[in-house]
Amino acid sequence: MTPQISPAGLLRGEDARRMVAAGLALPLGAALAHGHHEEAVRGPDGTVARRLLPLDAAPAYPDPGPPRIMGIVNTTPDSFSDGGRFLGRAGIEQAERLVAAGAHILDIGGESTRPGAAEVSIAEEIDRVCPVIAGAKALGVPISVDTRKAAVMKAALAAGATIVNDVSALGHDPEAAPFLATADCPVVLMHARGTPATMQQAPRYDDLRFEVVAELAAACARAVAAGIARHRLIVDPGIGFAKTVAHNAALVDGLHALHALRLPILLGVSRKSFIGRIAGNRGGGDMPADARLPGSLAVALMGLDRGAAILRVHDVAETVQAVKLWAALAISDV
Repeated sequence: MTPQISPAGLLRGEDARRMVAAGLALPLGAALAHGHHEEAVRGPDGTVARRLLPLDAAPAYPDPGPPRIMGIVNTTPDSFSDGGRFLGRAGIEQAERLVAAGAHILDIGGESTRPGAAEVSIAEEIDRVCPVIAGAKALGVPISVDTRKAAVMKAALAAGATIVNDVSALGHDPEAAPFLATADCPVVLMHARGTPATMQQAPRYDDLRFEVVAELAAACARAVAAGIARHRLIVDPGIGFAKTVAHNAALVDGLHALHALRLPILLGVSRKSFIGRIAGNRGGGDMPADARLPGSLAVALMGLDRGAAILRVHDVAETVQAVKLWAALAISDV
């Protein structure tokens, strides 16, 4: 199997600047640097061996650029966090609020993909998302459609969407990749296993980081083979999709492994259940989705420290403020 080479020895802020100036680290965007590379290789027996490599052993990683905030608009009755609140005109109004709060991108979806969710018909999904996309088009920010279905992708792009965000990494609908080969738009490929109905049934990994990166690499290769230019791809580790609480925590901590793919990284952790389960342990269990904002911000900033380029969030104003402070502390002299 092809070795995975990713940044290691991450540094931030003044430490990163000093080490880069001394020639002891390479920049990983304006706020971060890395002191060496890590090579991971799976052997014939299935075990993964890792070793550190010097700075000159691999080409540079793309600059993630300033963090971008993607605001979520769920036009669904059953989404885990805000199901039923933003249908129809209410969805357009929510899009307006998110852009006013500082969202750089909107992500509009009409089918819940939470664990256990049932599939929605193509016609119903189009009826949910396209009026909201058309109404939000005048807001002047890129619009992503969150869907697994080629027909919905086509209708959404015609309505004004400019990005496709597929939680199945183009694995759900065999017509999706051929269609997107003809559409000049960015495509988000998210890691998952199984379907929303089955994905949380005892997920297991022998080497979590290696397998997530390898499976995303395979998804990228399939997309390119279908005719989608590689520079249009964005990758998402799929936090909460076919992963336990421990998997989610370890994957955020090891998010920099995804730089092996040399593509922008989208991180979606907002209000997810693993945050409630970790934060609620001392208090006796989980907590409601709308009580998970502090944990969501903590995990999002941890993602930025590992080179995430896009944060997909429900709480835009709060995330914008947190990111401004992160950038001021990591990049600028305050």
